[in-house]
Amino acid sequence: MSHNVSFADYRAALTTPGAGGPMIAAVFARLPIAMVGFAMLFYVQRATGSYAVAGLVSAGALIGSSIGSVLQGRVMDRLGPSRPLLVASTAFTVFVAIAIMGVEAGMSAPALVGFAFAVGLTQPTVGSASRTLWSRLLPAGRTRQAAYNYDAISIEVFFILGPGLAGLLSALPWAGTGVLVSALSQAAGAITFALTKTVRAQRPLVQTGTSLLGPLVSPGMRTVILAVMGFGVVIGFVEVAVPAAATAAGQQAMGGVMLSVWSISSVIFGVIYGMRPWPRPMHLRLPVLLAGFAILVTFSAIPSSLLWLAVTLLIAGMMITPQSTSHSTALEQVAPPSTMTEAFGWVITAVTFGLALGQSASGYLVEHVSVSSAFIAAAVAGLIFAGLVFVFRGTIAAGVPSRKADHALAS
Repeated sequence: MSHNVSFADYRAALTTPGAGGPMIAAVFARLPIAMVGFAMLFYVQRATGSYAVAGLVSAGALIGSSIGSVLQGRVMDRLGPSRPLLVASTAFTVFVAIAIMGVEAGMSAPALVGFAFAVGLTQPTVGSASRTLWSRLLPAGRTRQAAYNYDAISIEVFFILGPGLAGLLSALPWAGTGVLVSALSQAAGAITFALTKTVRAQRPLVQTGTSLLGPLVSPGMRTVILAVMGFGVVIGFVEVAVPAAATAAGQQAMGGVMLSVWSISSVIFGVIYGMRPWPRPMHLRLPVLLAGFAILVTFSAIPSSLLWLAVTLLIAGMMITPQSTSHSTALEQVAPPSTMTEAFGWVITAVTFGLALGQSASGYLVEHVSVSSAFIAAAVAGLIFAGLVFVFRGTIAAGVPSRKADHALAS
């Protein structure tokens, strides 16, 4: 069910006893989410001189992250989040160091992609653990919905700051500065999050049923993942096309700053949208929002100035946070409660896999066709995914009664 939330609901969620420590630690762990990928993209591009190679390396990290988020989520559902996050953070730090040494040594593209994959695989998934923590701390209703909205909005704030910081740090004499700073912040934040009293006290729910598919055993869950993947594909195309457009205009340093533009409208509109979400039924909301996002991106394909591109990104950005919050809310309907961390992990997997697909294809189009073709391809891909979600929309609506049955089993 969808809930209208007010500012009082946000206040109640954020002042919930036990939420403060993990929430602050999560800021340092999740701010680099928007930095690591961009910093790696800029770093490798400057080191190799190729957007195509940089796009492949970035895609390797995203694919690794898409696998790692599910694996870590499944382990956290069974052991609790603390120990898995500590192990992942340690391994992540080691692999980042190896990846940096590989770039500095001028290793081949396949080797760099392999290192990036290992970095993504071990990237600590604080996002999944944080969202699951809200479902433990707060009862279902407006306050929990406000917490999910806060999570999505905070991510967009990080996307406002992250790309710009990555661009500025990567413009320093050593281009790997952005990768190093973002990785250290993420590891430190994840370790602090894992060691907070609230997170250490979190115990796994009794597993009411096991399957190799985990939460994907639910047809509605698979449809939500399809919507999330389409969302990621569109963003992936744009994330490569925008820096390429800035470079073509002779202002390479503006690439990351330009990508921060659409997060501004995302945050503002996300707060407004949470007060009165539309469409109300979730099974209609997901395809409508994705289709609207794809259509708005097409305006960025019109060749013009960077100012025009910024305006079109500002408009398209209004659809980002509404989709992110809807994805989290939809899981309440379709995912078994004992698999919620893994379910959120699948959301991360789907969006990062979509990003990888979009970035890889966009890198090729930018280098061999044109920047405009990447924006057009983004829109077409988004509309295709929206159409598929609409076809399977009934599985989301049907997920509500099964969700109630799972709650009854878990209690």
